[in-house]
Amino acid sequence: MRILIDLSILRNVHCGLGQVALNYGYYFRDCYVPKPDEQIYLLVPKAFVGTFGDKVQYIVAHKIYRLFPWLICKRFDVWHAIHQLSRYKPFARHYVLTIHDFNFAYEKQGKRVEKYLRKIQAKVNKADAVVAISEFAKQETERFMQLSGKQVSVIYNGIERIDLSADQAMPEVQQPYLFSIGEIKPKKNFHVLVDMMRYLPDMHLYIAGNKNTPYAQEIEQRIAENGLRNVHLLGIVSAEQKVWLYRHCAAFVFPSLFEGFGLPIVEAMLFRKPVICSHATSLSEIGKDHVTYFAPDYPAEASAALIQQAIRQTTHQQLDAAYTYATSFMWQKHMDSYLSLYRSLGAR
Repeated sequence: MRILIDLSILRNVHCGLGQVALNYGYYFRDCYVPKPDEQIYLLVPKAFVGTFGDKVQYIVAHKIYRLFPWLICKRFDVWHAIHQLSRYKPFARHYVLTIHDFNFAYEKQGKRVEKYLRKIQAKVNKADAVVAISEFAKQETERFMQLSGKQVSVIYNGIERIDLSADQAMPEVQQPYLFSIGEIKPKKNFHVLVDMMRYLPDMHLYIAGNKNTPYAQEIEQRIAENGLRNVHLLGIVSAEQKVWLYRHCAAFVFPSLFEGFGLPIVEAMLFRKPVICSHATSLSEIGKDHVTYFAPDYPAEASAALIQQAIRQTTHQQLDAAYTYATSFMWQKHMDSYLSLYRSLGAR
């Protein structure tokens, strides 16, 4: 059985989907037990050939394969697109499509939304199995797509045990501090944290993530206009620095408006940190009663008080319960579900 997993998004390894793809690769390097009748192929950028060990085969993600997938030469039994906007078309008997979100339907307008919906619909039409990363993402898929009787299953994202990883100290970070992470885009809603920090003069806020965006410039301007010296945009940090930031923060804050899953809040639970996040989209499903939720309109002074209360009143027992819950989202469980799906399709 020949199974191809499209990890071409590794070209943007620091984005959320890039991190998901990276963890797929690490699974096959560290945990996968090959079967004699099964061969895994990874579609990756050239720089990643060999990165994930010798238990898999590699196919370089050449642009020409986007138009002419048969030039790969070998037809696969199963092809898995790990996200809904992959640029590569399947060349296989069976196609698995994973859908993360429809955030673009809220962020963009008019013909751009229609264009994305058409692209995803074409993939859904081809798919033998449509999988969502959360119940919320499943509901969104059923809302936006014509499924023609196809059932959407749910396989939650796996998370890496980064709490067991080495860290790299950041001496420039001042304590105590709040931490958040994500590309600095409007959907992350980071500006409400800036407003809130006026009421937390004895704490700092550090936001990690790509800040080469217009929204980041707006945030920087807001910081300057308010004369705030306790809000810092770090830009992209290394994996080791991210671990350190989680490990030493007083709390993790995440006011995002659009999430298909909400991986950072689960990562923060691994470090037994209080989590304060929005109630939007999938976050209440994933956070359950293990997190504290901002009020819907994010009042600055009340949000600051809410965070202080969460830091003071969240008990060790509650943090331990959140940690145990977070460990249920393991890559082994995630990949066992997908490998079972691949094998059942390939056997048809």
